[in-house]
Amino acid sequence: MFERIKHMLIKEFIQIFRDPKMKGVIFLMPVIQVLVFGYAVTTDVKHVATAVYDQDNSPASRELVSRFAGTEYFDVAEYIYHEGRVTELLDHGKVRAIIRIREGYGDDLRAGKTPQLQVIVDGTDSNTAGTVLDYTTDITREYSKQVLSRRYARLQGQPVDPPRVVLDTRPWFNANLESRNFYVPGVIAIIVMLITLMLTSMAVVREKEIGTMEQIMVTPITPAEFILGKTVPFALIGIADVILVTVVGVFWFEVPIRGNLALLFLATGFYLMTTLGVGLLISTVSDTQQQAMMSTFFFYFPAVLLSGFMFPIANMPESVQWLTYLNPLRYFLVVVRGIFLKGIGPLILWPQMAALLVMGLITLWFASKRFKKTSV
Repeated sequence: MFERIKHMLIKEFIQIFRDPKMKGVIFLMPVIQVLVFGYAVTTDVKHVATAVYDQDNSPASRELVSRFAGTEYFDVAEYIYHEGRVTELLDHGKVRAIIRIREGYGDDLRAGKTPQLQVIVDGTDSNTAGTVLDYTTDITREYSKQVLSRRYARLQGQPVDPPRVVLDTRPWFNANLESRNFYVPGVIAIIVMLITLMLTSMAVVREKEIGTMEQIMVTPITPAEFILGKTVPFALIGIADVILVTVVGVFWFEVPIRGNLALLFLATGFYLMTTLGVGLLISTVSDTQQQAMMSTFFFYFPAVLLSGFMFPIANMPESVQWLTYLNPLRYFLVVVRGIFLKGIGPLILWPQMAALLVMGLITLWFASKRFKKTSV
């Protein structure tokens, strides 16, 4: 049995690496993807192009503008001097926010009244607009606190801090709230799924197209040995990609890894059982490599969208949330982010790992049953 499996493994590795382009797909594509996600895919909102419409043009209004311009969140791209320019800038997308200070702002501030400040944001991207509004709220709140302190000082004749509630915040696991620390570990999961699905979904159907399936059928190899011979090479490639992406994430992007690496690779093994099983199922029901490729992407894209990688599962409709329990990517994302960022162990992650193991055994069993060896 072991001799037959060994020859199957040798055959698969020769088949995989015969094409030089395939080496780039297997080893270069994961590096490119993690670089793209690390640099381009980010929810951090900084350097927002901002226009200032200062109708008051007083020292107080200029001080307020300097508070915005002095942060890394707002870049003053233009000063507006007439009303029509407001609509023009937003329509053409030249700015994402407009700070409008109405006439009399400085006088109201000196008189102890509450001056009005208007901030107009481009709501096309609702997430970015909400973040920009949060930034403006924080800046104006801090500025208001300092204005109030100066007013107290004038009334009391000495600097006095007005009574206030002090909020002490402390983010755990990601102290700087960097989005790349959240996304880069998740890239491991989606890359492993994509690579293994693509390779295994075409493994059996390729044998049909090139005419070697009949030769395999007349050999004494069993369906289980055939499945092992088809999956083990791709499992090893998947583990190699995990190591490659982890090295890039930790040493290039400085993403912390606080958990046990052995636990990470054990969970990866359970996860690979599922992705390889799904890929083989697709391969056994497809007649051509084109059908296998289309079926792979039909499974892959919903799996990514319903995994919690980009959108929180809690925000999805309840019926869709139940559907995500059938998604192996959902469980592996919890494991990989928990190991990287939280440093948690099997006592917490065992439900996700058990789910991956059960799903892997079921999918591999179905794939083995789908492959019916017949005599010629």
